[in-house]
Amino acid sequence: MTTRLSPDGIALALHGGAGRILRDRMQPARDAELRASVARLLRNGLARLEAGAAALDAAQEVVAALEDDPQFNAGRGSALTSEGGVEMDAALMDGRSRAAGAVAGVREARNPIALARAVLDDGRHVLLAGAGADRFARERGIALAEPAWFVTAERLAELESARSGGRLSLDRDEPGAFGTVGAVARDIEGHLAAATSTGGMTNQRPGRVGDTPLIGAGTWADDASCAVSATGHGEAFIRAVFAHEVDAAVRLGALSLRAACEHALARVAALGGAGGCIALAPRGEPVAVFNTPGMVRGWIVPGHTPTVRLYGDEG
Repeated sequence: MTTRLSPDGIALALHGGAGRILRDRMQPARDAELRASVARLLRNGLARLEAGAAALDAAQEVVAALEDDPQFNAGRGSALTSEGGVEMDAALMDGRSRAAGAVAGVREARNPIALARAVLDDGRHVLLAGAGADRFARERGIALAEPAWFVTAERLAELESARSGGRLSLDRDEPGAFGTVGAVARDIEGHLAAATSTGGMTNQRPGRVGDTPLIGAGTWADDASCAVSATGHGEAFIRAVFAHEVDAAVRLGALSLRAACEHALARVAALGGAGGCIALAPRGEPVAVFNTPGMVRGWIVPGHTPTVRLYGDEG
């Protein structure tokens, strides 16, 4: 039987990627604009949760809004592959039942997180990839966009820079383009959910899949333990089974949520990876942990104004 929380039990957190987000390279106007945008999304999401929305719906809606913002590496504004196109990944998970839906390498869905939700609701599979996922989007009436709609001048410049250096690029050389996006939510019924979306890495090989759509790597939710959305070097997060490592440390190791996130991130770092996560427990405040110079992150609980932070020295 579900134990209904008071409205004070509601919580919402989001992230917009971890990496070289540096105070001395961010223009003050851009800093203020970004903080205001994140705060607005948090207030809107909290209002939905206070009105009785499910955690899964609230997390999906926040991520969809971030996908529509071209400054983030998801949806419009996704990083470009070595061939100059987008291949987007997304996932979401419902803590009530551990139902999950994910997509990888999609090119047509305007909001990949909506397509991941369609996979979850359909219930026959957890992960669809490539052309099959795009075909499923058309079958389910998911809003589509032409390939050029996803591509921005900023991402094209990043691709040219990465090509000229013969490298993959995750951290941004210039402030103004941020990373993978995600949200975790706890609703009035005490249920948890997580949602994550990304365009991957600049100049990645076509067909590469990162941690975001892999349940237990970049995305996880279970009412018994935690909801987690990660961002960073996907290959290391996959090898560390990051999000499930957080779950296991809480559920079996009896660690606090923050300690569990730090433990899992240390395993990523030992593999040469960097990044971070946001997380929620069945009770308590949201947690944000990262080992990069900065991470776009914010959270809100009823009765409080949104907390928005960008840099490592903000705590």
